[in-house]
Amino acid sequence: MARRSSLSIRIVEGKNLPAKDITGSSDPYCLVKVDNEPVIRTATVWKTLCPFWGEEYQVHLPPTFHAVAFYVMDEDALSRDDVIGKVCFTRDTLASHPKGFSGWVHLTEVDPDEEVQGEIHLRLEVVTRTQAHRLRCSVLEARDLAPKDRNGASDPFVRVRYRGRTQETSIVKKSRYPRWNEIFEFELEEGAPEALCVEAWDWDLVSRNDFLGKVVFNVQRLWAVQQEEGWFRLQPDKSKSRQEEGNLGSLQLEVRLRDETVLPSGCYQPLVQLLCHEVKLGTQGPGQLIPLIEETTSTECRQDVATNLLKIFLGQGLAKDFLDLLFQLELGRTSEANTLFRSNSLASKSMESFLKVAGMRYLHSVLGPIIDKVFEEKKYVELDPSKVEVKDVGCTGLHRPQTEAEVLEHSAQTLRAHLGALLSALSRSVRACPAVVRATFRQLFLRVRERFPSTQHENVPFIAVTSFLCLRFFSPAIMAPKLFHLRERHADARTSRTLLLLAKAVQNVGNMDTPASRAKEAWMEPLQPTVHQGVAQLKDFITKLVDIEEKEAELDLQRALSLQAPPLKEGPLFIHKTKGKGPLMSSFKKLHFSLTTEALSFAKTPNSKKSTLIKLSNIRAAEKVEEKSFGSSHVMQVIYTDDAGRPQTAYLQCKCVNELNQWLSALRKVSINNSGLLGSYHPGVFRGDKWSCCHQKDKTGRSSRSQVPAERQTLCSQALLKPLRTHWPSFSRCCRASKRPTGPAQPAPLPWSQTTSWSRRRETCPTLPHQAPCQDAPAHYPMAPFSIPGPFAVYSLQGHISEGIKGYRERRGASSELRLSMNPAFSDEQSSRQ
Repeated sequence: MARRSSLSIRIVEGKNLPAKDITGSSDPYCLVKVDNEPVIRTATVWKTLCPFWGEEYQVHLPPTFHAVAFYVMDEDALSRDDVIGKVCFTRDTLASHPKGFSGWVHLTEVDPDEEVQGEIHLRLEVVTRTQAHRLRCSVLEARDLAPKDRNGASDPFVRVRYRGRTQETSIVKKSRYPRWNEIFEFELEEGAPEALCVEAWDWDLVSRNDFLGKVVFNVQRLWAVQQEEGWFRLQPDKSKSRQEEGNLGSLQLEVRLRDETVLPSGCYQPLVQLLCHEVKLGTQGPGQLIPLIEETTSTECRQDVATNLLKIFLGQGLAKDFLDLLFQLELGRTSEANTLFRSNSLASKSMESFLKVAGMRYLHSVLGPIIDKVFEEKKYVELDPSKVEVKDVGCTGLHRPQTEAEVLEHSAQTLRAHLGALLSALSRSVRACPAVVRATFRQLFLRVRERFPSTQHENVPFIAVTSFLCLRFFSPAIMAPKLFHLRERHADARTSRTLLLLAKAVQNVGNMDTPASRAKEAWMEPLQPTVHQGVAQLKDFITKLVDIEEKEAELDLQRALSLQAPPLKEGPLFIHKTKGKGPLMSSFKKLHFSLTTEALSFAKTPNSKKSTLIKLSNIRAAEKVEEKSFGSSHVMQVIYTDDAGRPQTAYLQCKCVNELNQWLSALRKVSINNSGLLGSYHPGVFRGDKWSCCHQKDKTGRSSRSQVPAERQTLCSQALLKPLRTHWPSFSRCCRASKRPTGPAQPAPLPWSQTTSWSRRRETCPTLPHQAPCQDAPAHYPMAPFSIPGPFAVYSLQGHISEGIKGYRERRGASSELRLSMNPAFSDEQSSRQ
């Protein structure tokens, strides 16, 4: 049984932020921390005080987490990033909003005395000597203290205060895992009301000491128990009164916390069997469970339901049959051809999810070069005369500003060139489209033509295909390439406008250039010749795309699966290379790494011959490394054994915290069943004759003290595996309505999100306890597109169905009944969220 807390986060936008740069603007981004551990970083939006991010994340946490904080930062190229403000939610606050929190929150000032983390190991006892009583406080060690110095470490010492008397430990230099083993005693009077305060501080030579946290003990309770020992979480100092704050702006967030208990996968097999039976029977089956699911689920959770259904049927090899069933159900209740697949039905949401899983590489190959060219050119493009700003264009040859007509003409030329290049690339990409996508579109095309066979509806089968391919896949990716991993950063205002106009043109082509699409925005008329030509190209492309026989599709699929398995995760990383014994004689070299089901490999370039670095069966742990170890952030260590059985460690640096979490998760999930996984580890490096984290000199030995209890084991950040270089859903609504193309058919909301499974190892030294994988932890998401998912997908689906049935009964009245007689395990009690 696996227990976890699931946190759905959507960082929408900010407004009225203060200017941090001399230009009167800021370069804001959001950093999300859970118990002061960074887990998410949004993209930077340049030169604005009202940034829009629209990024959505699914974060899986241990149930014991305390708080989640959102920091708005200003990125600086030459100095440390400035902190603009923060928003903090405690676990209790989130739990008090069962439907989630949604709205604007004012940013508050960041108080350094409240930015604490870590735990301290203390032993407290009441000692009786003759007629006197003394309070003995043993300060043993601390772990995971906040880094207060520029080198990523601290110089901690402990101050113990009782009844006006203060005693201090020695200072441990450059360590976040200090050991003191010092004892202090105080005279104790029975009935004295004073509390014992233990404070941790970071010593500084020049400036004032930094506060690291404190623990306060009730002495009267100590009298009763006589002795107490354990690890105590350091608390912030909230004794100071908060001064009146200036206007730091606001942040719009959507946050929802759910506590979940997931049973072993075998408990969900009756539901999986029932769903598969339903799909195999098709529309003629007696169960009609799929229509029931669609009817009872709310619009808000339909995307999650579609995503989890798709995961299940991908794992069972029934994805195409499932989508075909949904196509038939949608066509059966559609009477008007112009409304087909225009709503947010289960068929539309499922097809969106399917394309984002199976077609993301195809999307990158077609759109990548065009998007890169738009970003590189950075031309001012505008077709709407009411929005033309001549001053933004600059001057031509003889210092004469361009006229409005010239701006419109140059903009039309630029957009025609981009649209023509995109349509040409699409026309040449038939063979590059995955066979399973082609086969699914073929089934859709045939079903729609069967439903609307008349000549007046001859374009309807083509529009059905383009409603997914163009309006719900290509257009959102053009508008927000960052969210589809086509670019690493969001576009600036000028590039965003160019992308939006290009997306509008693609939408008009996808709508087959209907009169309604032309009438709504008459200023798009300069693109009409290219759009009209594009309709013919698109129809020819779709004709070739769906011209694939069932046997051919199966053969292509089998051929693809028989080849080397696609990488689970790949991308550039920096590997540590040692050139000498000194700390300055080491560097990181950039290589392209690829993680498959067999090994972690590297090459100089993505297309170069790969060399195996680590066999997956030899991995013993994958953990973070302290920033001070190399003077760099986002470094991880992969501990493994070589062919001779000797322990080795590879240090790899990622470009950001999101990439670090994704690589850690991928490595942990593929090695979850390895024998010999470590129970503890060092978060630092062994340099010279000691570990940088705890200053212990034994390189391979373990601590003589007892192992840390399981409930206090150190946990580290990690993220869900992204199969096929894409994130598995859920997918986010990442675009404001004002940025979406208008026309007869609106594209789907932008689909991207990042799913992050987060847990934190409370680190202790020497050798931090490395959490053993839960026996019923979910299997990693598909290594190949059709491997079986873990129980979390089925559990999530079952929860949504249960909630949907309850809502259905509330809407229809208590007397209405819904029975799933084919599934004996699916009763109200067994299907409700625990």
